[in-house]
Amino acid sequence: MPSRHRSRQRALQILFQMDLTAQPAEAALDSYSEELYTEEGAGPGRPDAFTEQLVRGTFAQMPAIDDRIARHSANWKIERMPAVDRNILRMAVYEMGAGTPAAVVINEALELARRFSGEESIPFINGVLDAIRREQEGG
Repeated sequence: MPSRHRSRQRALQILFQMDLTAQPAEAALDSYSEELYTEEGAGPGRPDAFTEQLVRGTFAQMPAIDDRIARHSANWKIERMPAVDRNILRMAVYEMGAGTPAAVVINEALELARRFSGEESIPFINGVLDAIRREQEGG
């Protein structure tokens, strides 16, 4: 079983693919299974359960998640954000709502931004997620 960090990386790749190709979750999961898993030498099969949970949960709640992000991303419309940043934020907001401690989610989101996005994205993602965390905690 892959680490949760690796599962988040995989989920981000699938969400990114879904965002750019307008694929539904199931089609993107199938495509990922066929292409990227083979490249990783893992053979055919489905992504792990945590990856699938992140993808399906984020996709199912995307309108509400996008509304929350939009409220806390001053002067940035969701559709104008870089696709990687948008999907890191979406997945993180979903995971915070699913019960993972906010500090863990924010740390993981920043690690994904360091790996897949630019340095300028890190403070933006941190600020948006911290504002959502404060709202969620009632503060």
